[in-house]
Amino acid sequence: MSKCFLLLALTLAQTVGAYAQAPGKKPNIIIILADDMGWGDVGYHGGKIKTPNLDRLAKEGTELNRFYVAAVCSPTRAGLLTGRYPDRFGLRTTVIPPWSTFGVDTKEVFLPEMLAKAGYKNRAVLGKWHLGHADLKYHPLNRGFTHFYGHLNGAIDYFTHEREGELDWHNDFKPSHDKGYTTDLLTDEAVKNIKSYNGQSPFFIYVAYNAPHGPLQAKEEDMKPYGFDAAKPRFGNKNAQENEGKLGRGNTPEMTYAAMVTNMDQNIGRILKTLKDLKIDDNTIVLFHSDNGPAPEIKGSSSGELRGSKFTEWDGGVRVPAIIKWPAGFKGPKVVNQLMGYVDVMPTLLEIAGVKEQPKNPLDGISMVSVLTGKQPEINRSFYLGSGAMITNQWKLIAASDLNPKMKLTQDHLFQIVKDPSEKTNVALQNPAVYADLKKQLAVYDGITSPVEVPPYGEGRKGFKAPKQWQITQHTTKK
Repeated sequence: MSKCFLLLALTLAQTVGAYAQAPGKKPNIIIILADDMGWGDVGYHGGKIKTPNLDRLAKEGTELNRFYVAAVCSPTRAGLLTGRYPDRFGLRTTVIPPWSTFGVDTKEVFLPEMLAKAGYKNRAVLGKWHLGHADLKYHPLNRGFTHFYGHLNGAIDYFTHEREGELDWHNDFKPSHDKGYTTDLLTDEAVKNIKSYNGQSPFFIYVAYNAPHGPLQAKEEDMKPYGFDAAKPRFGNKNAQENEGKLGRGNTPEMTYAAMVTNMDQNIGRILKTLKDLKIDDNTIVLFHSDNGPAPEIKGSSSGELRGSKFTEWDGGVRVPAIIKWPAGFKGPKVVNQLMGYVDVMPTLLEIAGVKEQPKNPLDGISMVSVLTGKQPEINRSFYLGSGAMITNQWKLIAASDLNPKMKLTQDHLFQIVKDPSEKTNVALQNPAVYADLKKQLAVYDGITSPVEVPPYGEGRKGFKAPKQWQITQHTTKK
């Protein structure tokens, strides 16, 4: 082997960590997704809610300080698993409700399908799916995953696991009658999977918690640190004796929400401890982030210093707490201010896993490996936030558009977003060239069309009756 060739090989190995590139040493991958968790809901952002495990993860790993997602749930989950803006397959404006027959187009290639090509034998999704449930072709086990434990819909009951009056809790294709609080059960399954998958091959586990999304329900033991008193009335009830304890309501909504977040944090701690106990934490990538900002109707949730909330393209709706840790590949602790987001996860992980083949559909996201390893200080790029909003390394444009009527804008807004993270000062008139350039870029992305679009949220709701135990009965040819 020539010296030049050897030098080239060593350089390539260092790009993503020589340890991970050695034969049989590809990293395990765990993605942990919170549901409706705001920028200000974590301790490391100055929040009042107790999140010691996430705080420690941020302190030890890499804090992704400018990580962006879609303004609502299903689009973020779809973009995370495809590396593509959800507009390309008609899923941007709303989620997929129980009464909808919409699902992510099966022509889209999901992340676990690609990881299978890199030797990831076990690929589990645990928790909230929310990407299509009306046909078996949309089922997780037909989208590249080898195991599914959790629920097809969003907003299920944390204790009964029901949605629309029917059990929505599954183990692969079969209903599961496991008893317990959903966040605990999902973590139990994650710990069990980590232990059983360890040593077989590198594994991929996507833990999609439904916490802390409504309904507001928490265990009494988790509410006690926030002052819960069973003798006092619970929120929404004048009489404390109304057997509402089983529904998990605290004395106030704020108390209940805080307990839900802290419980999820404790469960994330269980996952991290399992990795450490098995001595595989060094070569396991753990990525945590929320799917969008906090729901505006939930008391106790917080966008922190950021403006806006879920359903809007203000930073409070689309900039979320995010952390990645991979000791064998990324040196920490550190804070990365690179503009990045949900569609970048797939190309980043594919590069780390050594997947040479590209998905048949062009990716919108780009690999962030060079930045995360410190090889490159910054990647100059534009990022489409959806519904009339575009952001770059330094600037953010939100157009007055009927694409997002919830924002009720009468004029376009341009922000120097790094200097003005709270989006207080519109500088469009002072920066006409920047404004014109971003407006031109935005027009291209706002012009994306799809042959199929997710229907409005309420369409199909009248007269809908949920299938028994949310069993998908329509069979199609498996991909």
